Amino acid sequence: MAAAIETLDLTRRFGDRVAVDRVSMTVPERSIYGFLGRNGAGKTTTIKLLLGLLAADGGQARIAGIDVAADRLGAARKVGALLEAQGFYGHLTGRENLALTCRLLDLPAREVERVLDVAEMTAHGRRRVADYSLGMRQRLGLARAMLGAPPVLVLDEPTNGLDPEGIADMRRFLRELPARTGATVLLSSHLLDEIERTATHVGILSQGRLVLEGALAALKAGLASEVAIGTDAPARAAELARSHGFDIDERDGELVARFAAHEDADGAAAALNRVLCTAGVRVHALAPRRRSLETLYRQSAPAALA
Repeated sequence: MAAAIETLDLTRRFGDRVAVDRVSMTVPERSIYGFLGRNGAGKTTTIKLLLGLLAADGGQARIAGIDVAADRLGAARKVGALLEAQGFYGHLTGRENLALTCRLLDLPAREVERVLDVAEMTAHGRRRVADYSLGMRQRLGLARAMLGAPPVLVLDEPTNGLDPEGIADMRRFLRELPARTGATVLLSSHLLDEIERTATHVGILSQGRLVLEGALAALKAGLASEVAIGTDAPARAAELARSHGFDIDERDGELVARFAAHEDADGAAAALNRVLCTAGVRVHALAPRRRSLETLYRQSAPAALA
């Protein structure tokens, strides 16, 4: 599959601090790529490098095949962005705000109605932006990003500040976007659950480095199985289990056994239970954990959750 966004050893420093450290990422065409990492991991800096808002200290970034450093304007025409600062004129209507952007980009006026329709904002286009809810402002930001039908959309925390209903509505909209418009979506967020429900691919950034990348379903399929152990003597249980070769993690006050992806998890859990019970440790629960993006995140970038 062709790449809509591609970087090779992309690097950016701020003084002695390396904010983006030789990042090589590939975002397939028409995918929804969840770009994950805690605050300060380097996500926003990477996005600014992709958009040509910052210059790289090393490496290369390409948008729709165009080298950002060599042809910043050409690359910019291939990408629409929704960043946290929306910059709308509150006294103007949604249509009027979009019409101003069309003039700046030398786009035909009919683009306004097209993107309002795609963003499901046609009914609100004649209202002043000052009267919009936060969710409506986010939708208007998406509409503006889609002006000119760029093949790549870069969205930084599009659900930030939304209530649960607004988040669910935005999630549905984003999942449908590639099929409706043909666009590739780079979705930057720290909300693991929302990325898991929305993205087809993920990239995990930790301390400026890309530590994991790939199709989400395939990555989850390769995860180690985990079982939470309920016991009245967790320290004794952990010591016994480790002495018998089990991989035990004490996490958030809970004991978790981890089994390799190729292992028979049910058989391994039964064997662990026998070891503990034979030694007199009372086990009142063995609860399998589902293979989730959170588990993937923990196993690939434990420091990112510290």
